[in-house]
Amino acid sequence: MVRIIRSCVATGLLMLLMMLIGCTQREQKQTELNVFAAISLTDALEEIGTAFTTENGVKIFYNFAASTTLQRQLEKGATADVFISASPRQVVALETNGLLETESRKDLLTNRLVLVSDQSAGVSMETLTNLAIPEISRIAIGHPSIVPAGDYAKEALVHFGLWETLQSKFVFGTDVRATLAYVTAGNADVAIVYQTDTTLTQRIKVLYQLPTEAYTPIIYPAVVMKGSPRKQLARKFMTYLHSMESGEVFERHGFTFLVLK
Repeated sequence: MVRIIRSCVATGLLMLLMMLIGCTQREQKQTELNVFAAISLTDALEEIGTAFTTENGVKIFYNFAASTTLQRQLEKGATADVFISASPRQVVALETNGLLETESRKDLLTNRLVLVSDQSAGVSMETLTNLAIPEISRIAIGHPSIVPAGDYAKEALVHFGLWETLQSKFVFGTDVRATLAYVTAGNADVAIVYQTDTTLTQRIKVLYQLPTEAYTPIIYPAVVMKGSPRKQLARKFMTYLHSMESGEVFERHGFTFLVLK
């Protein structure tokens, strides 16, 4: 009888321990958020995420990549709580597939395109038509079918009638930062990237700001994913992204924060 009682007590304690472990794991998961975001947002969002964790005790785990790459991951079943794209196109595609929380979209930021070269290069550029000169042999842009920055760049080059002319000179980056790296590594003479990317290194110089009328306005929308198991926390993070504190961080990294304007 004593052995039976001891066995029952041991079993009960084991079940209680397992319940406590399960509760702890659920609590830990509730204090985590998975955020998929365009790679151009890396530095700003890491700073914002640190501040959000300090204030709310919620750890942010980021997945940074080209926006279309992230879209495809989400369409294939990847789990995320919040998605921030460098273009509305990816958000519209996810919405069409029923993957977004209804009416959660908020346009967060804007950006613009610039043409850059290595700081030491003796290149000047008064207009994009100068890209056709023989001295410019390699032009880096993001791959238009994957990278929003590349898609915007293609729009601008089509606008100026240069897309077909320059085909033999293009080298394509898998994201906007890989595109910038072509220049810093000496593998391209110039690159078309976001203005915000020029804050990442002193090794590049801005040659030319592409006129905004030459391409679709660059908008960064943020959304809550329908499959998020932590929608309340996701909405709280979305609110924090639109706070004045976050806006100051975004502006310091070169973005135009829509809530401040």
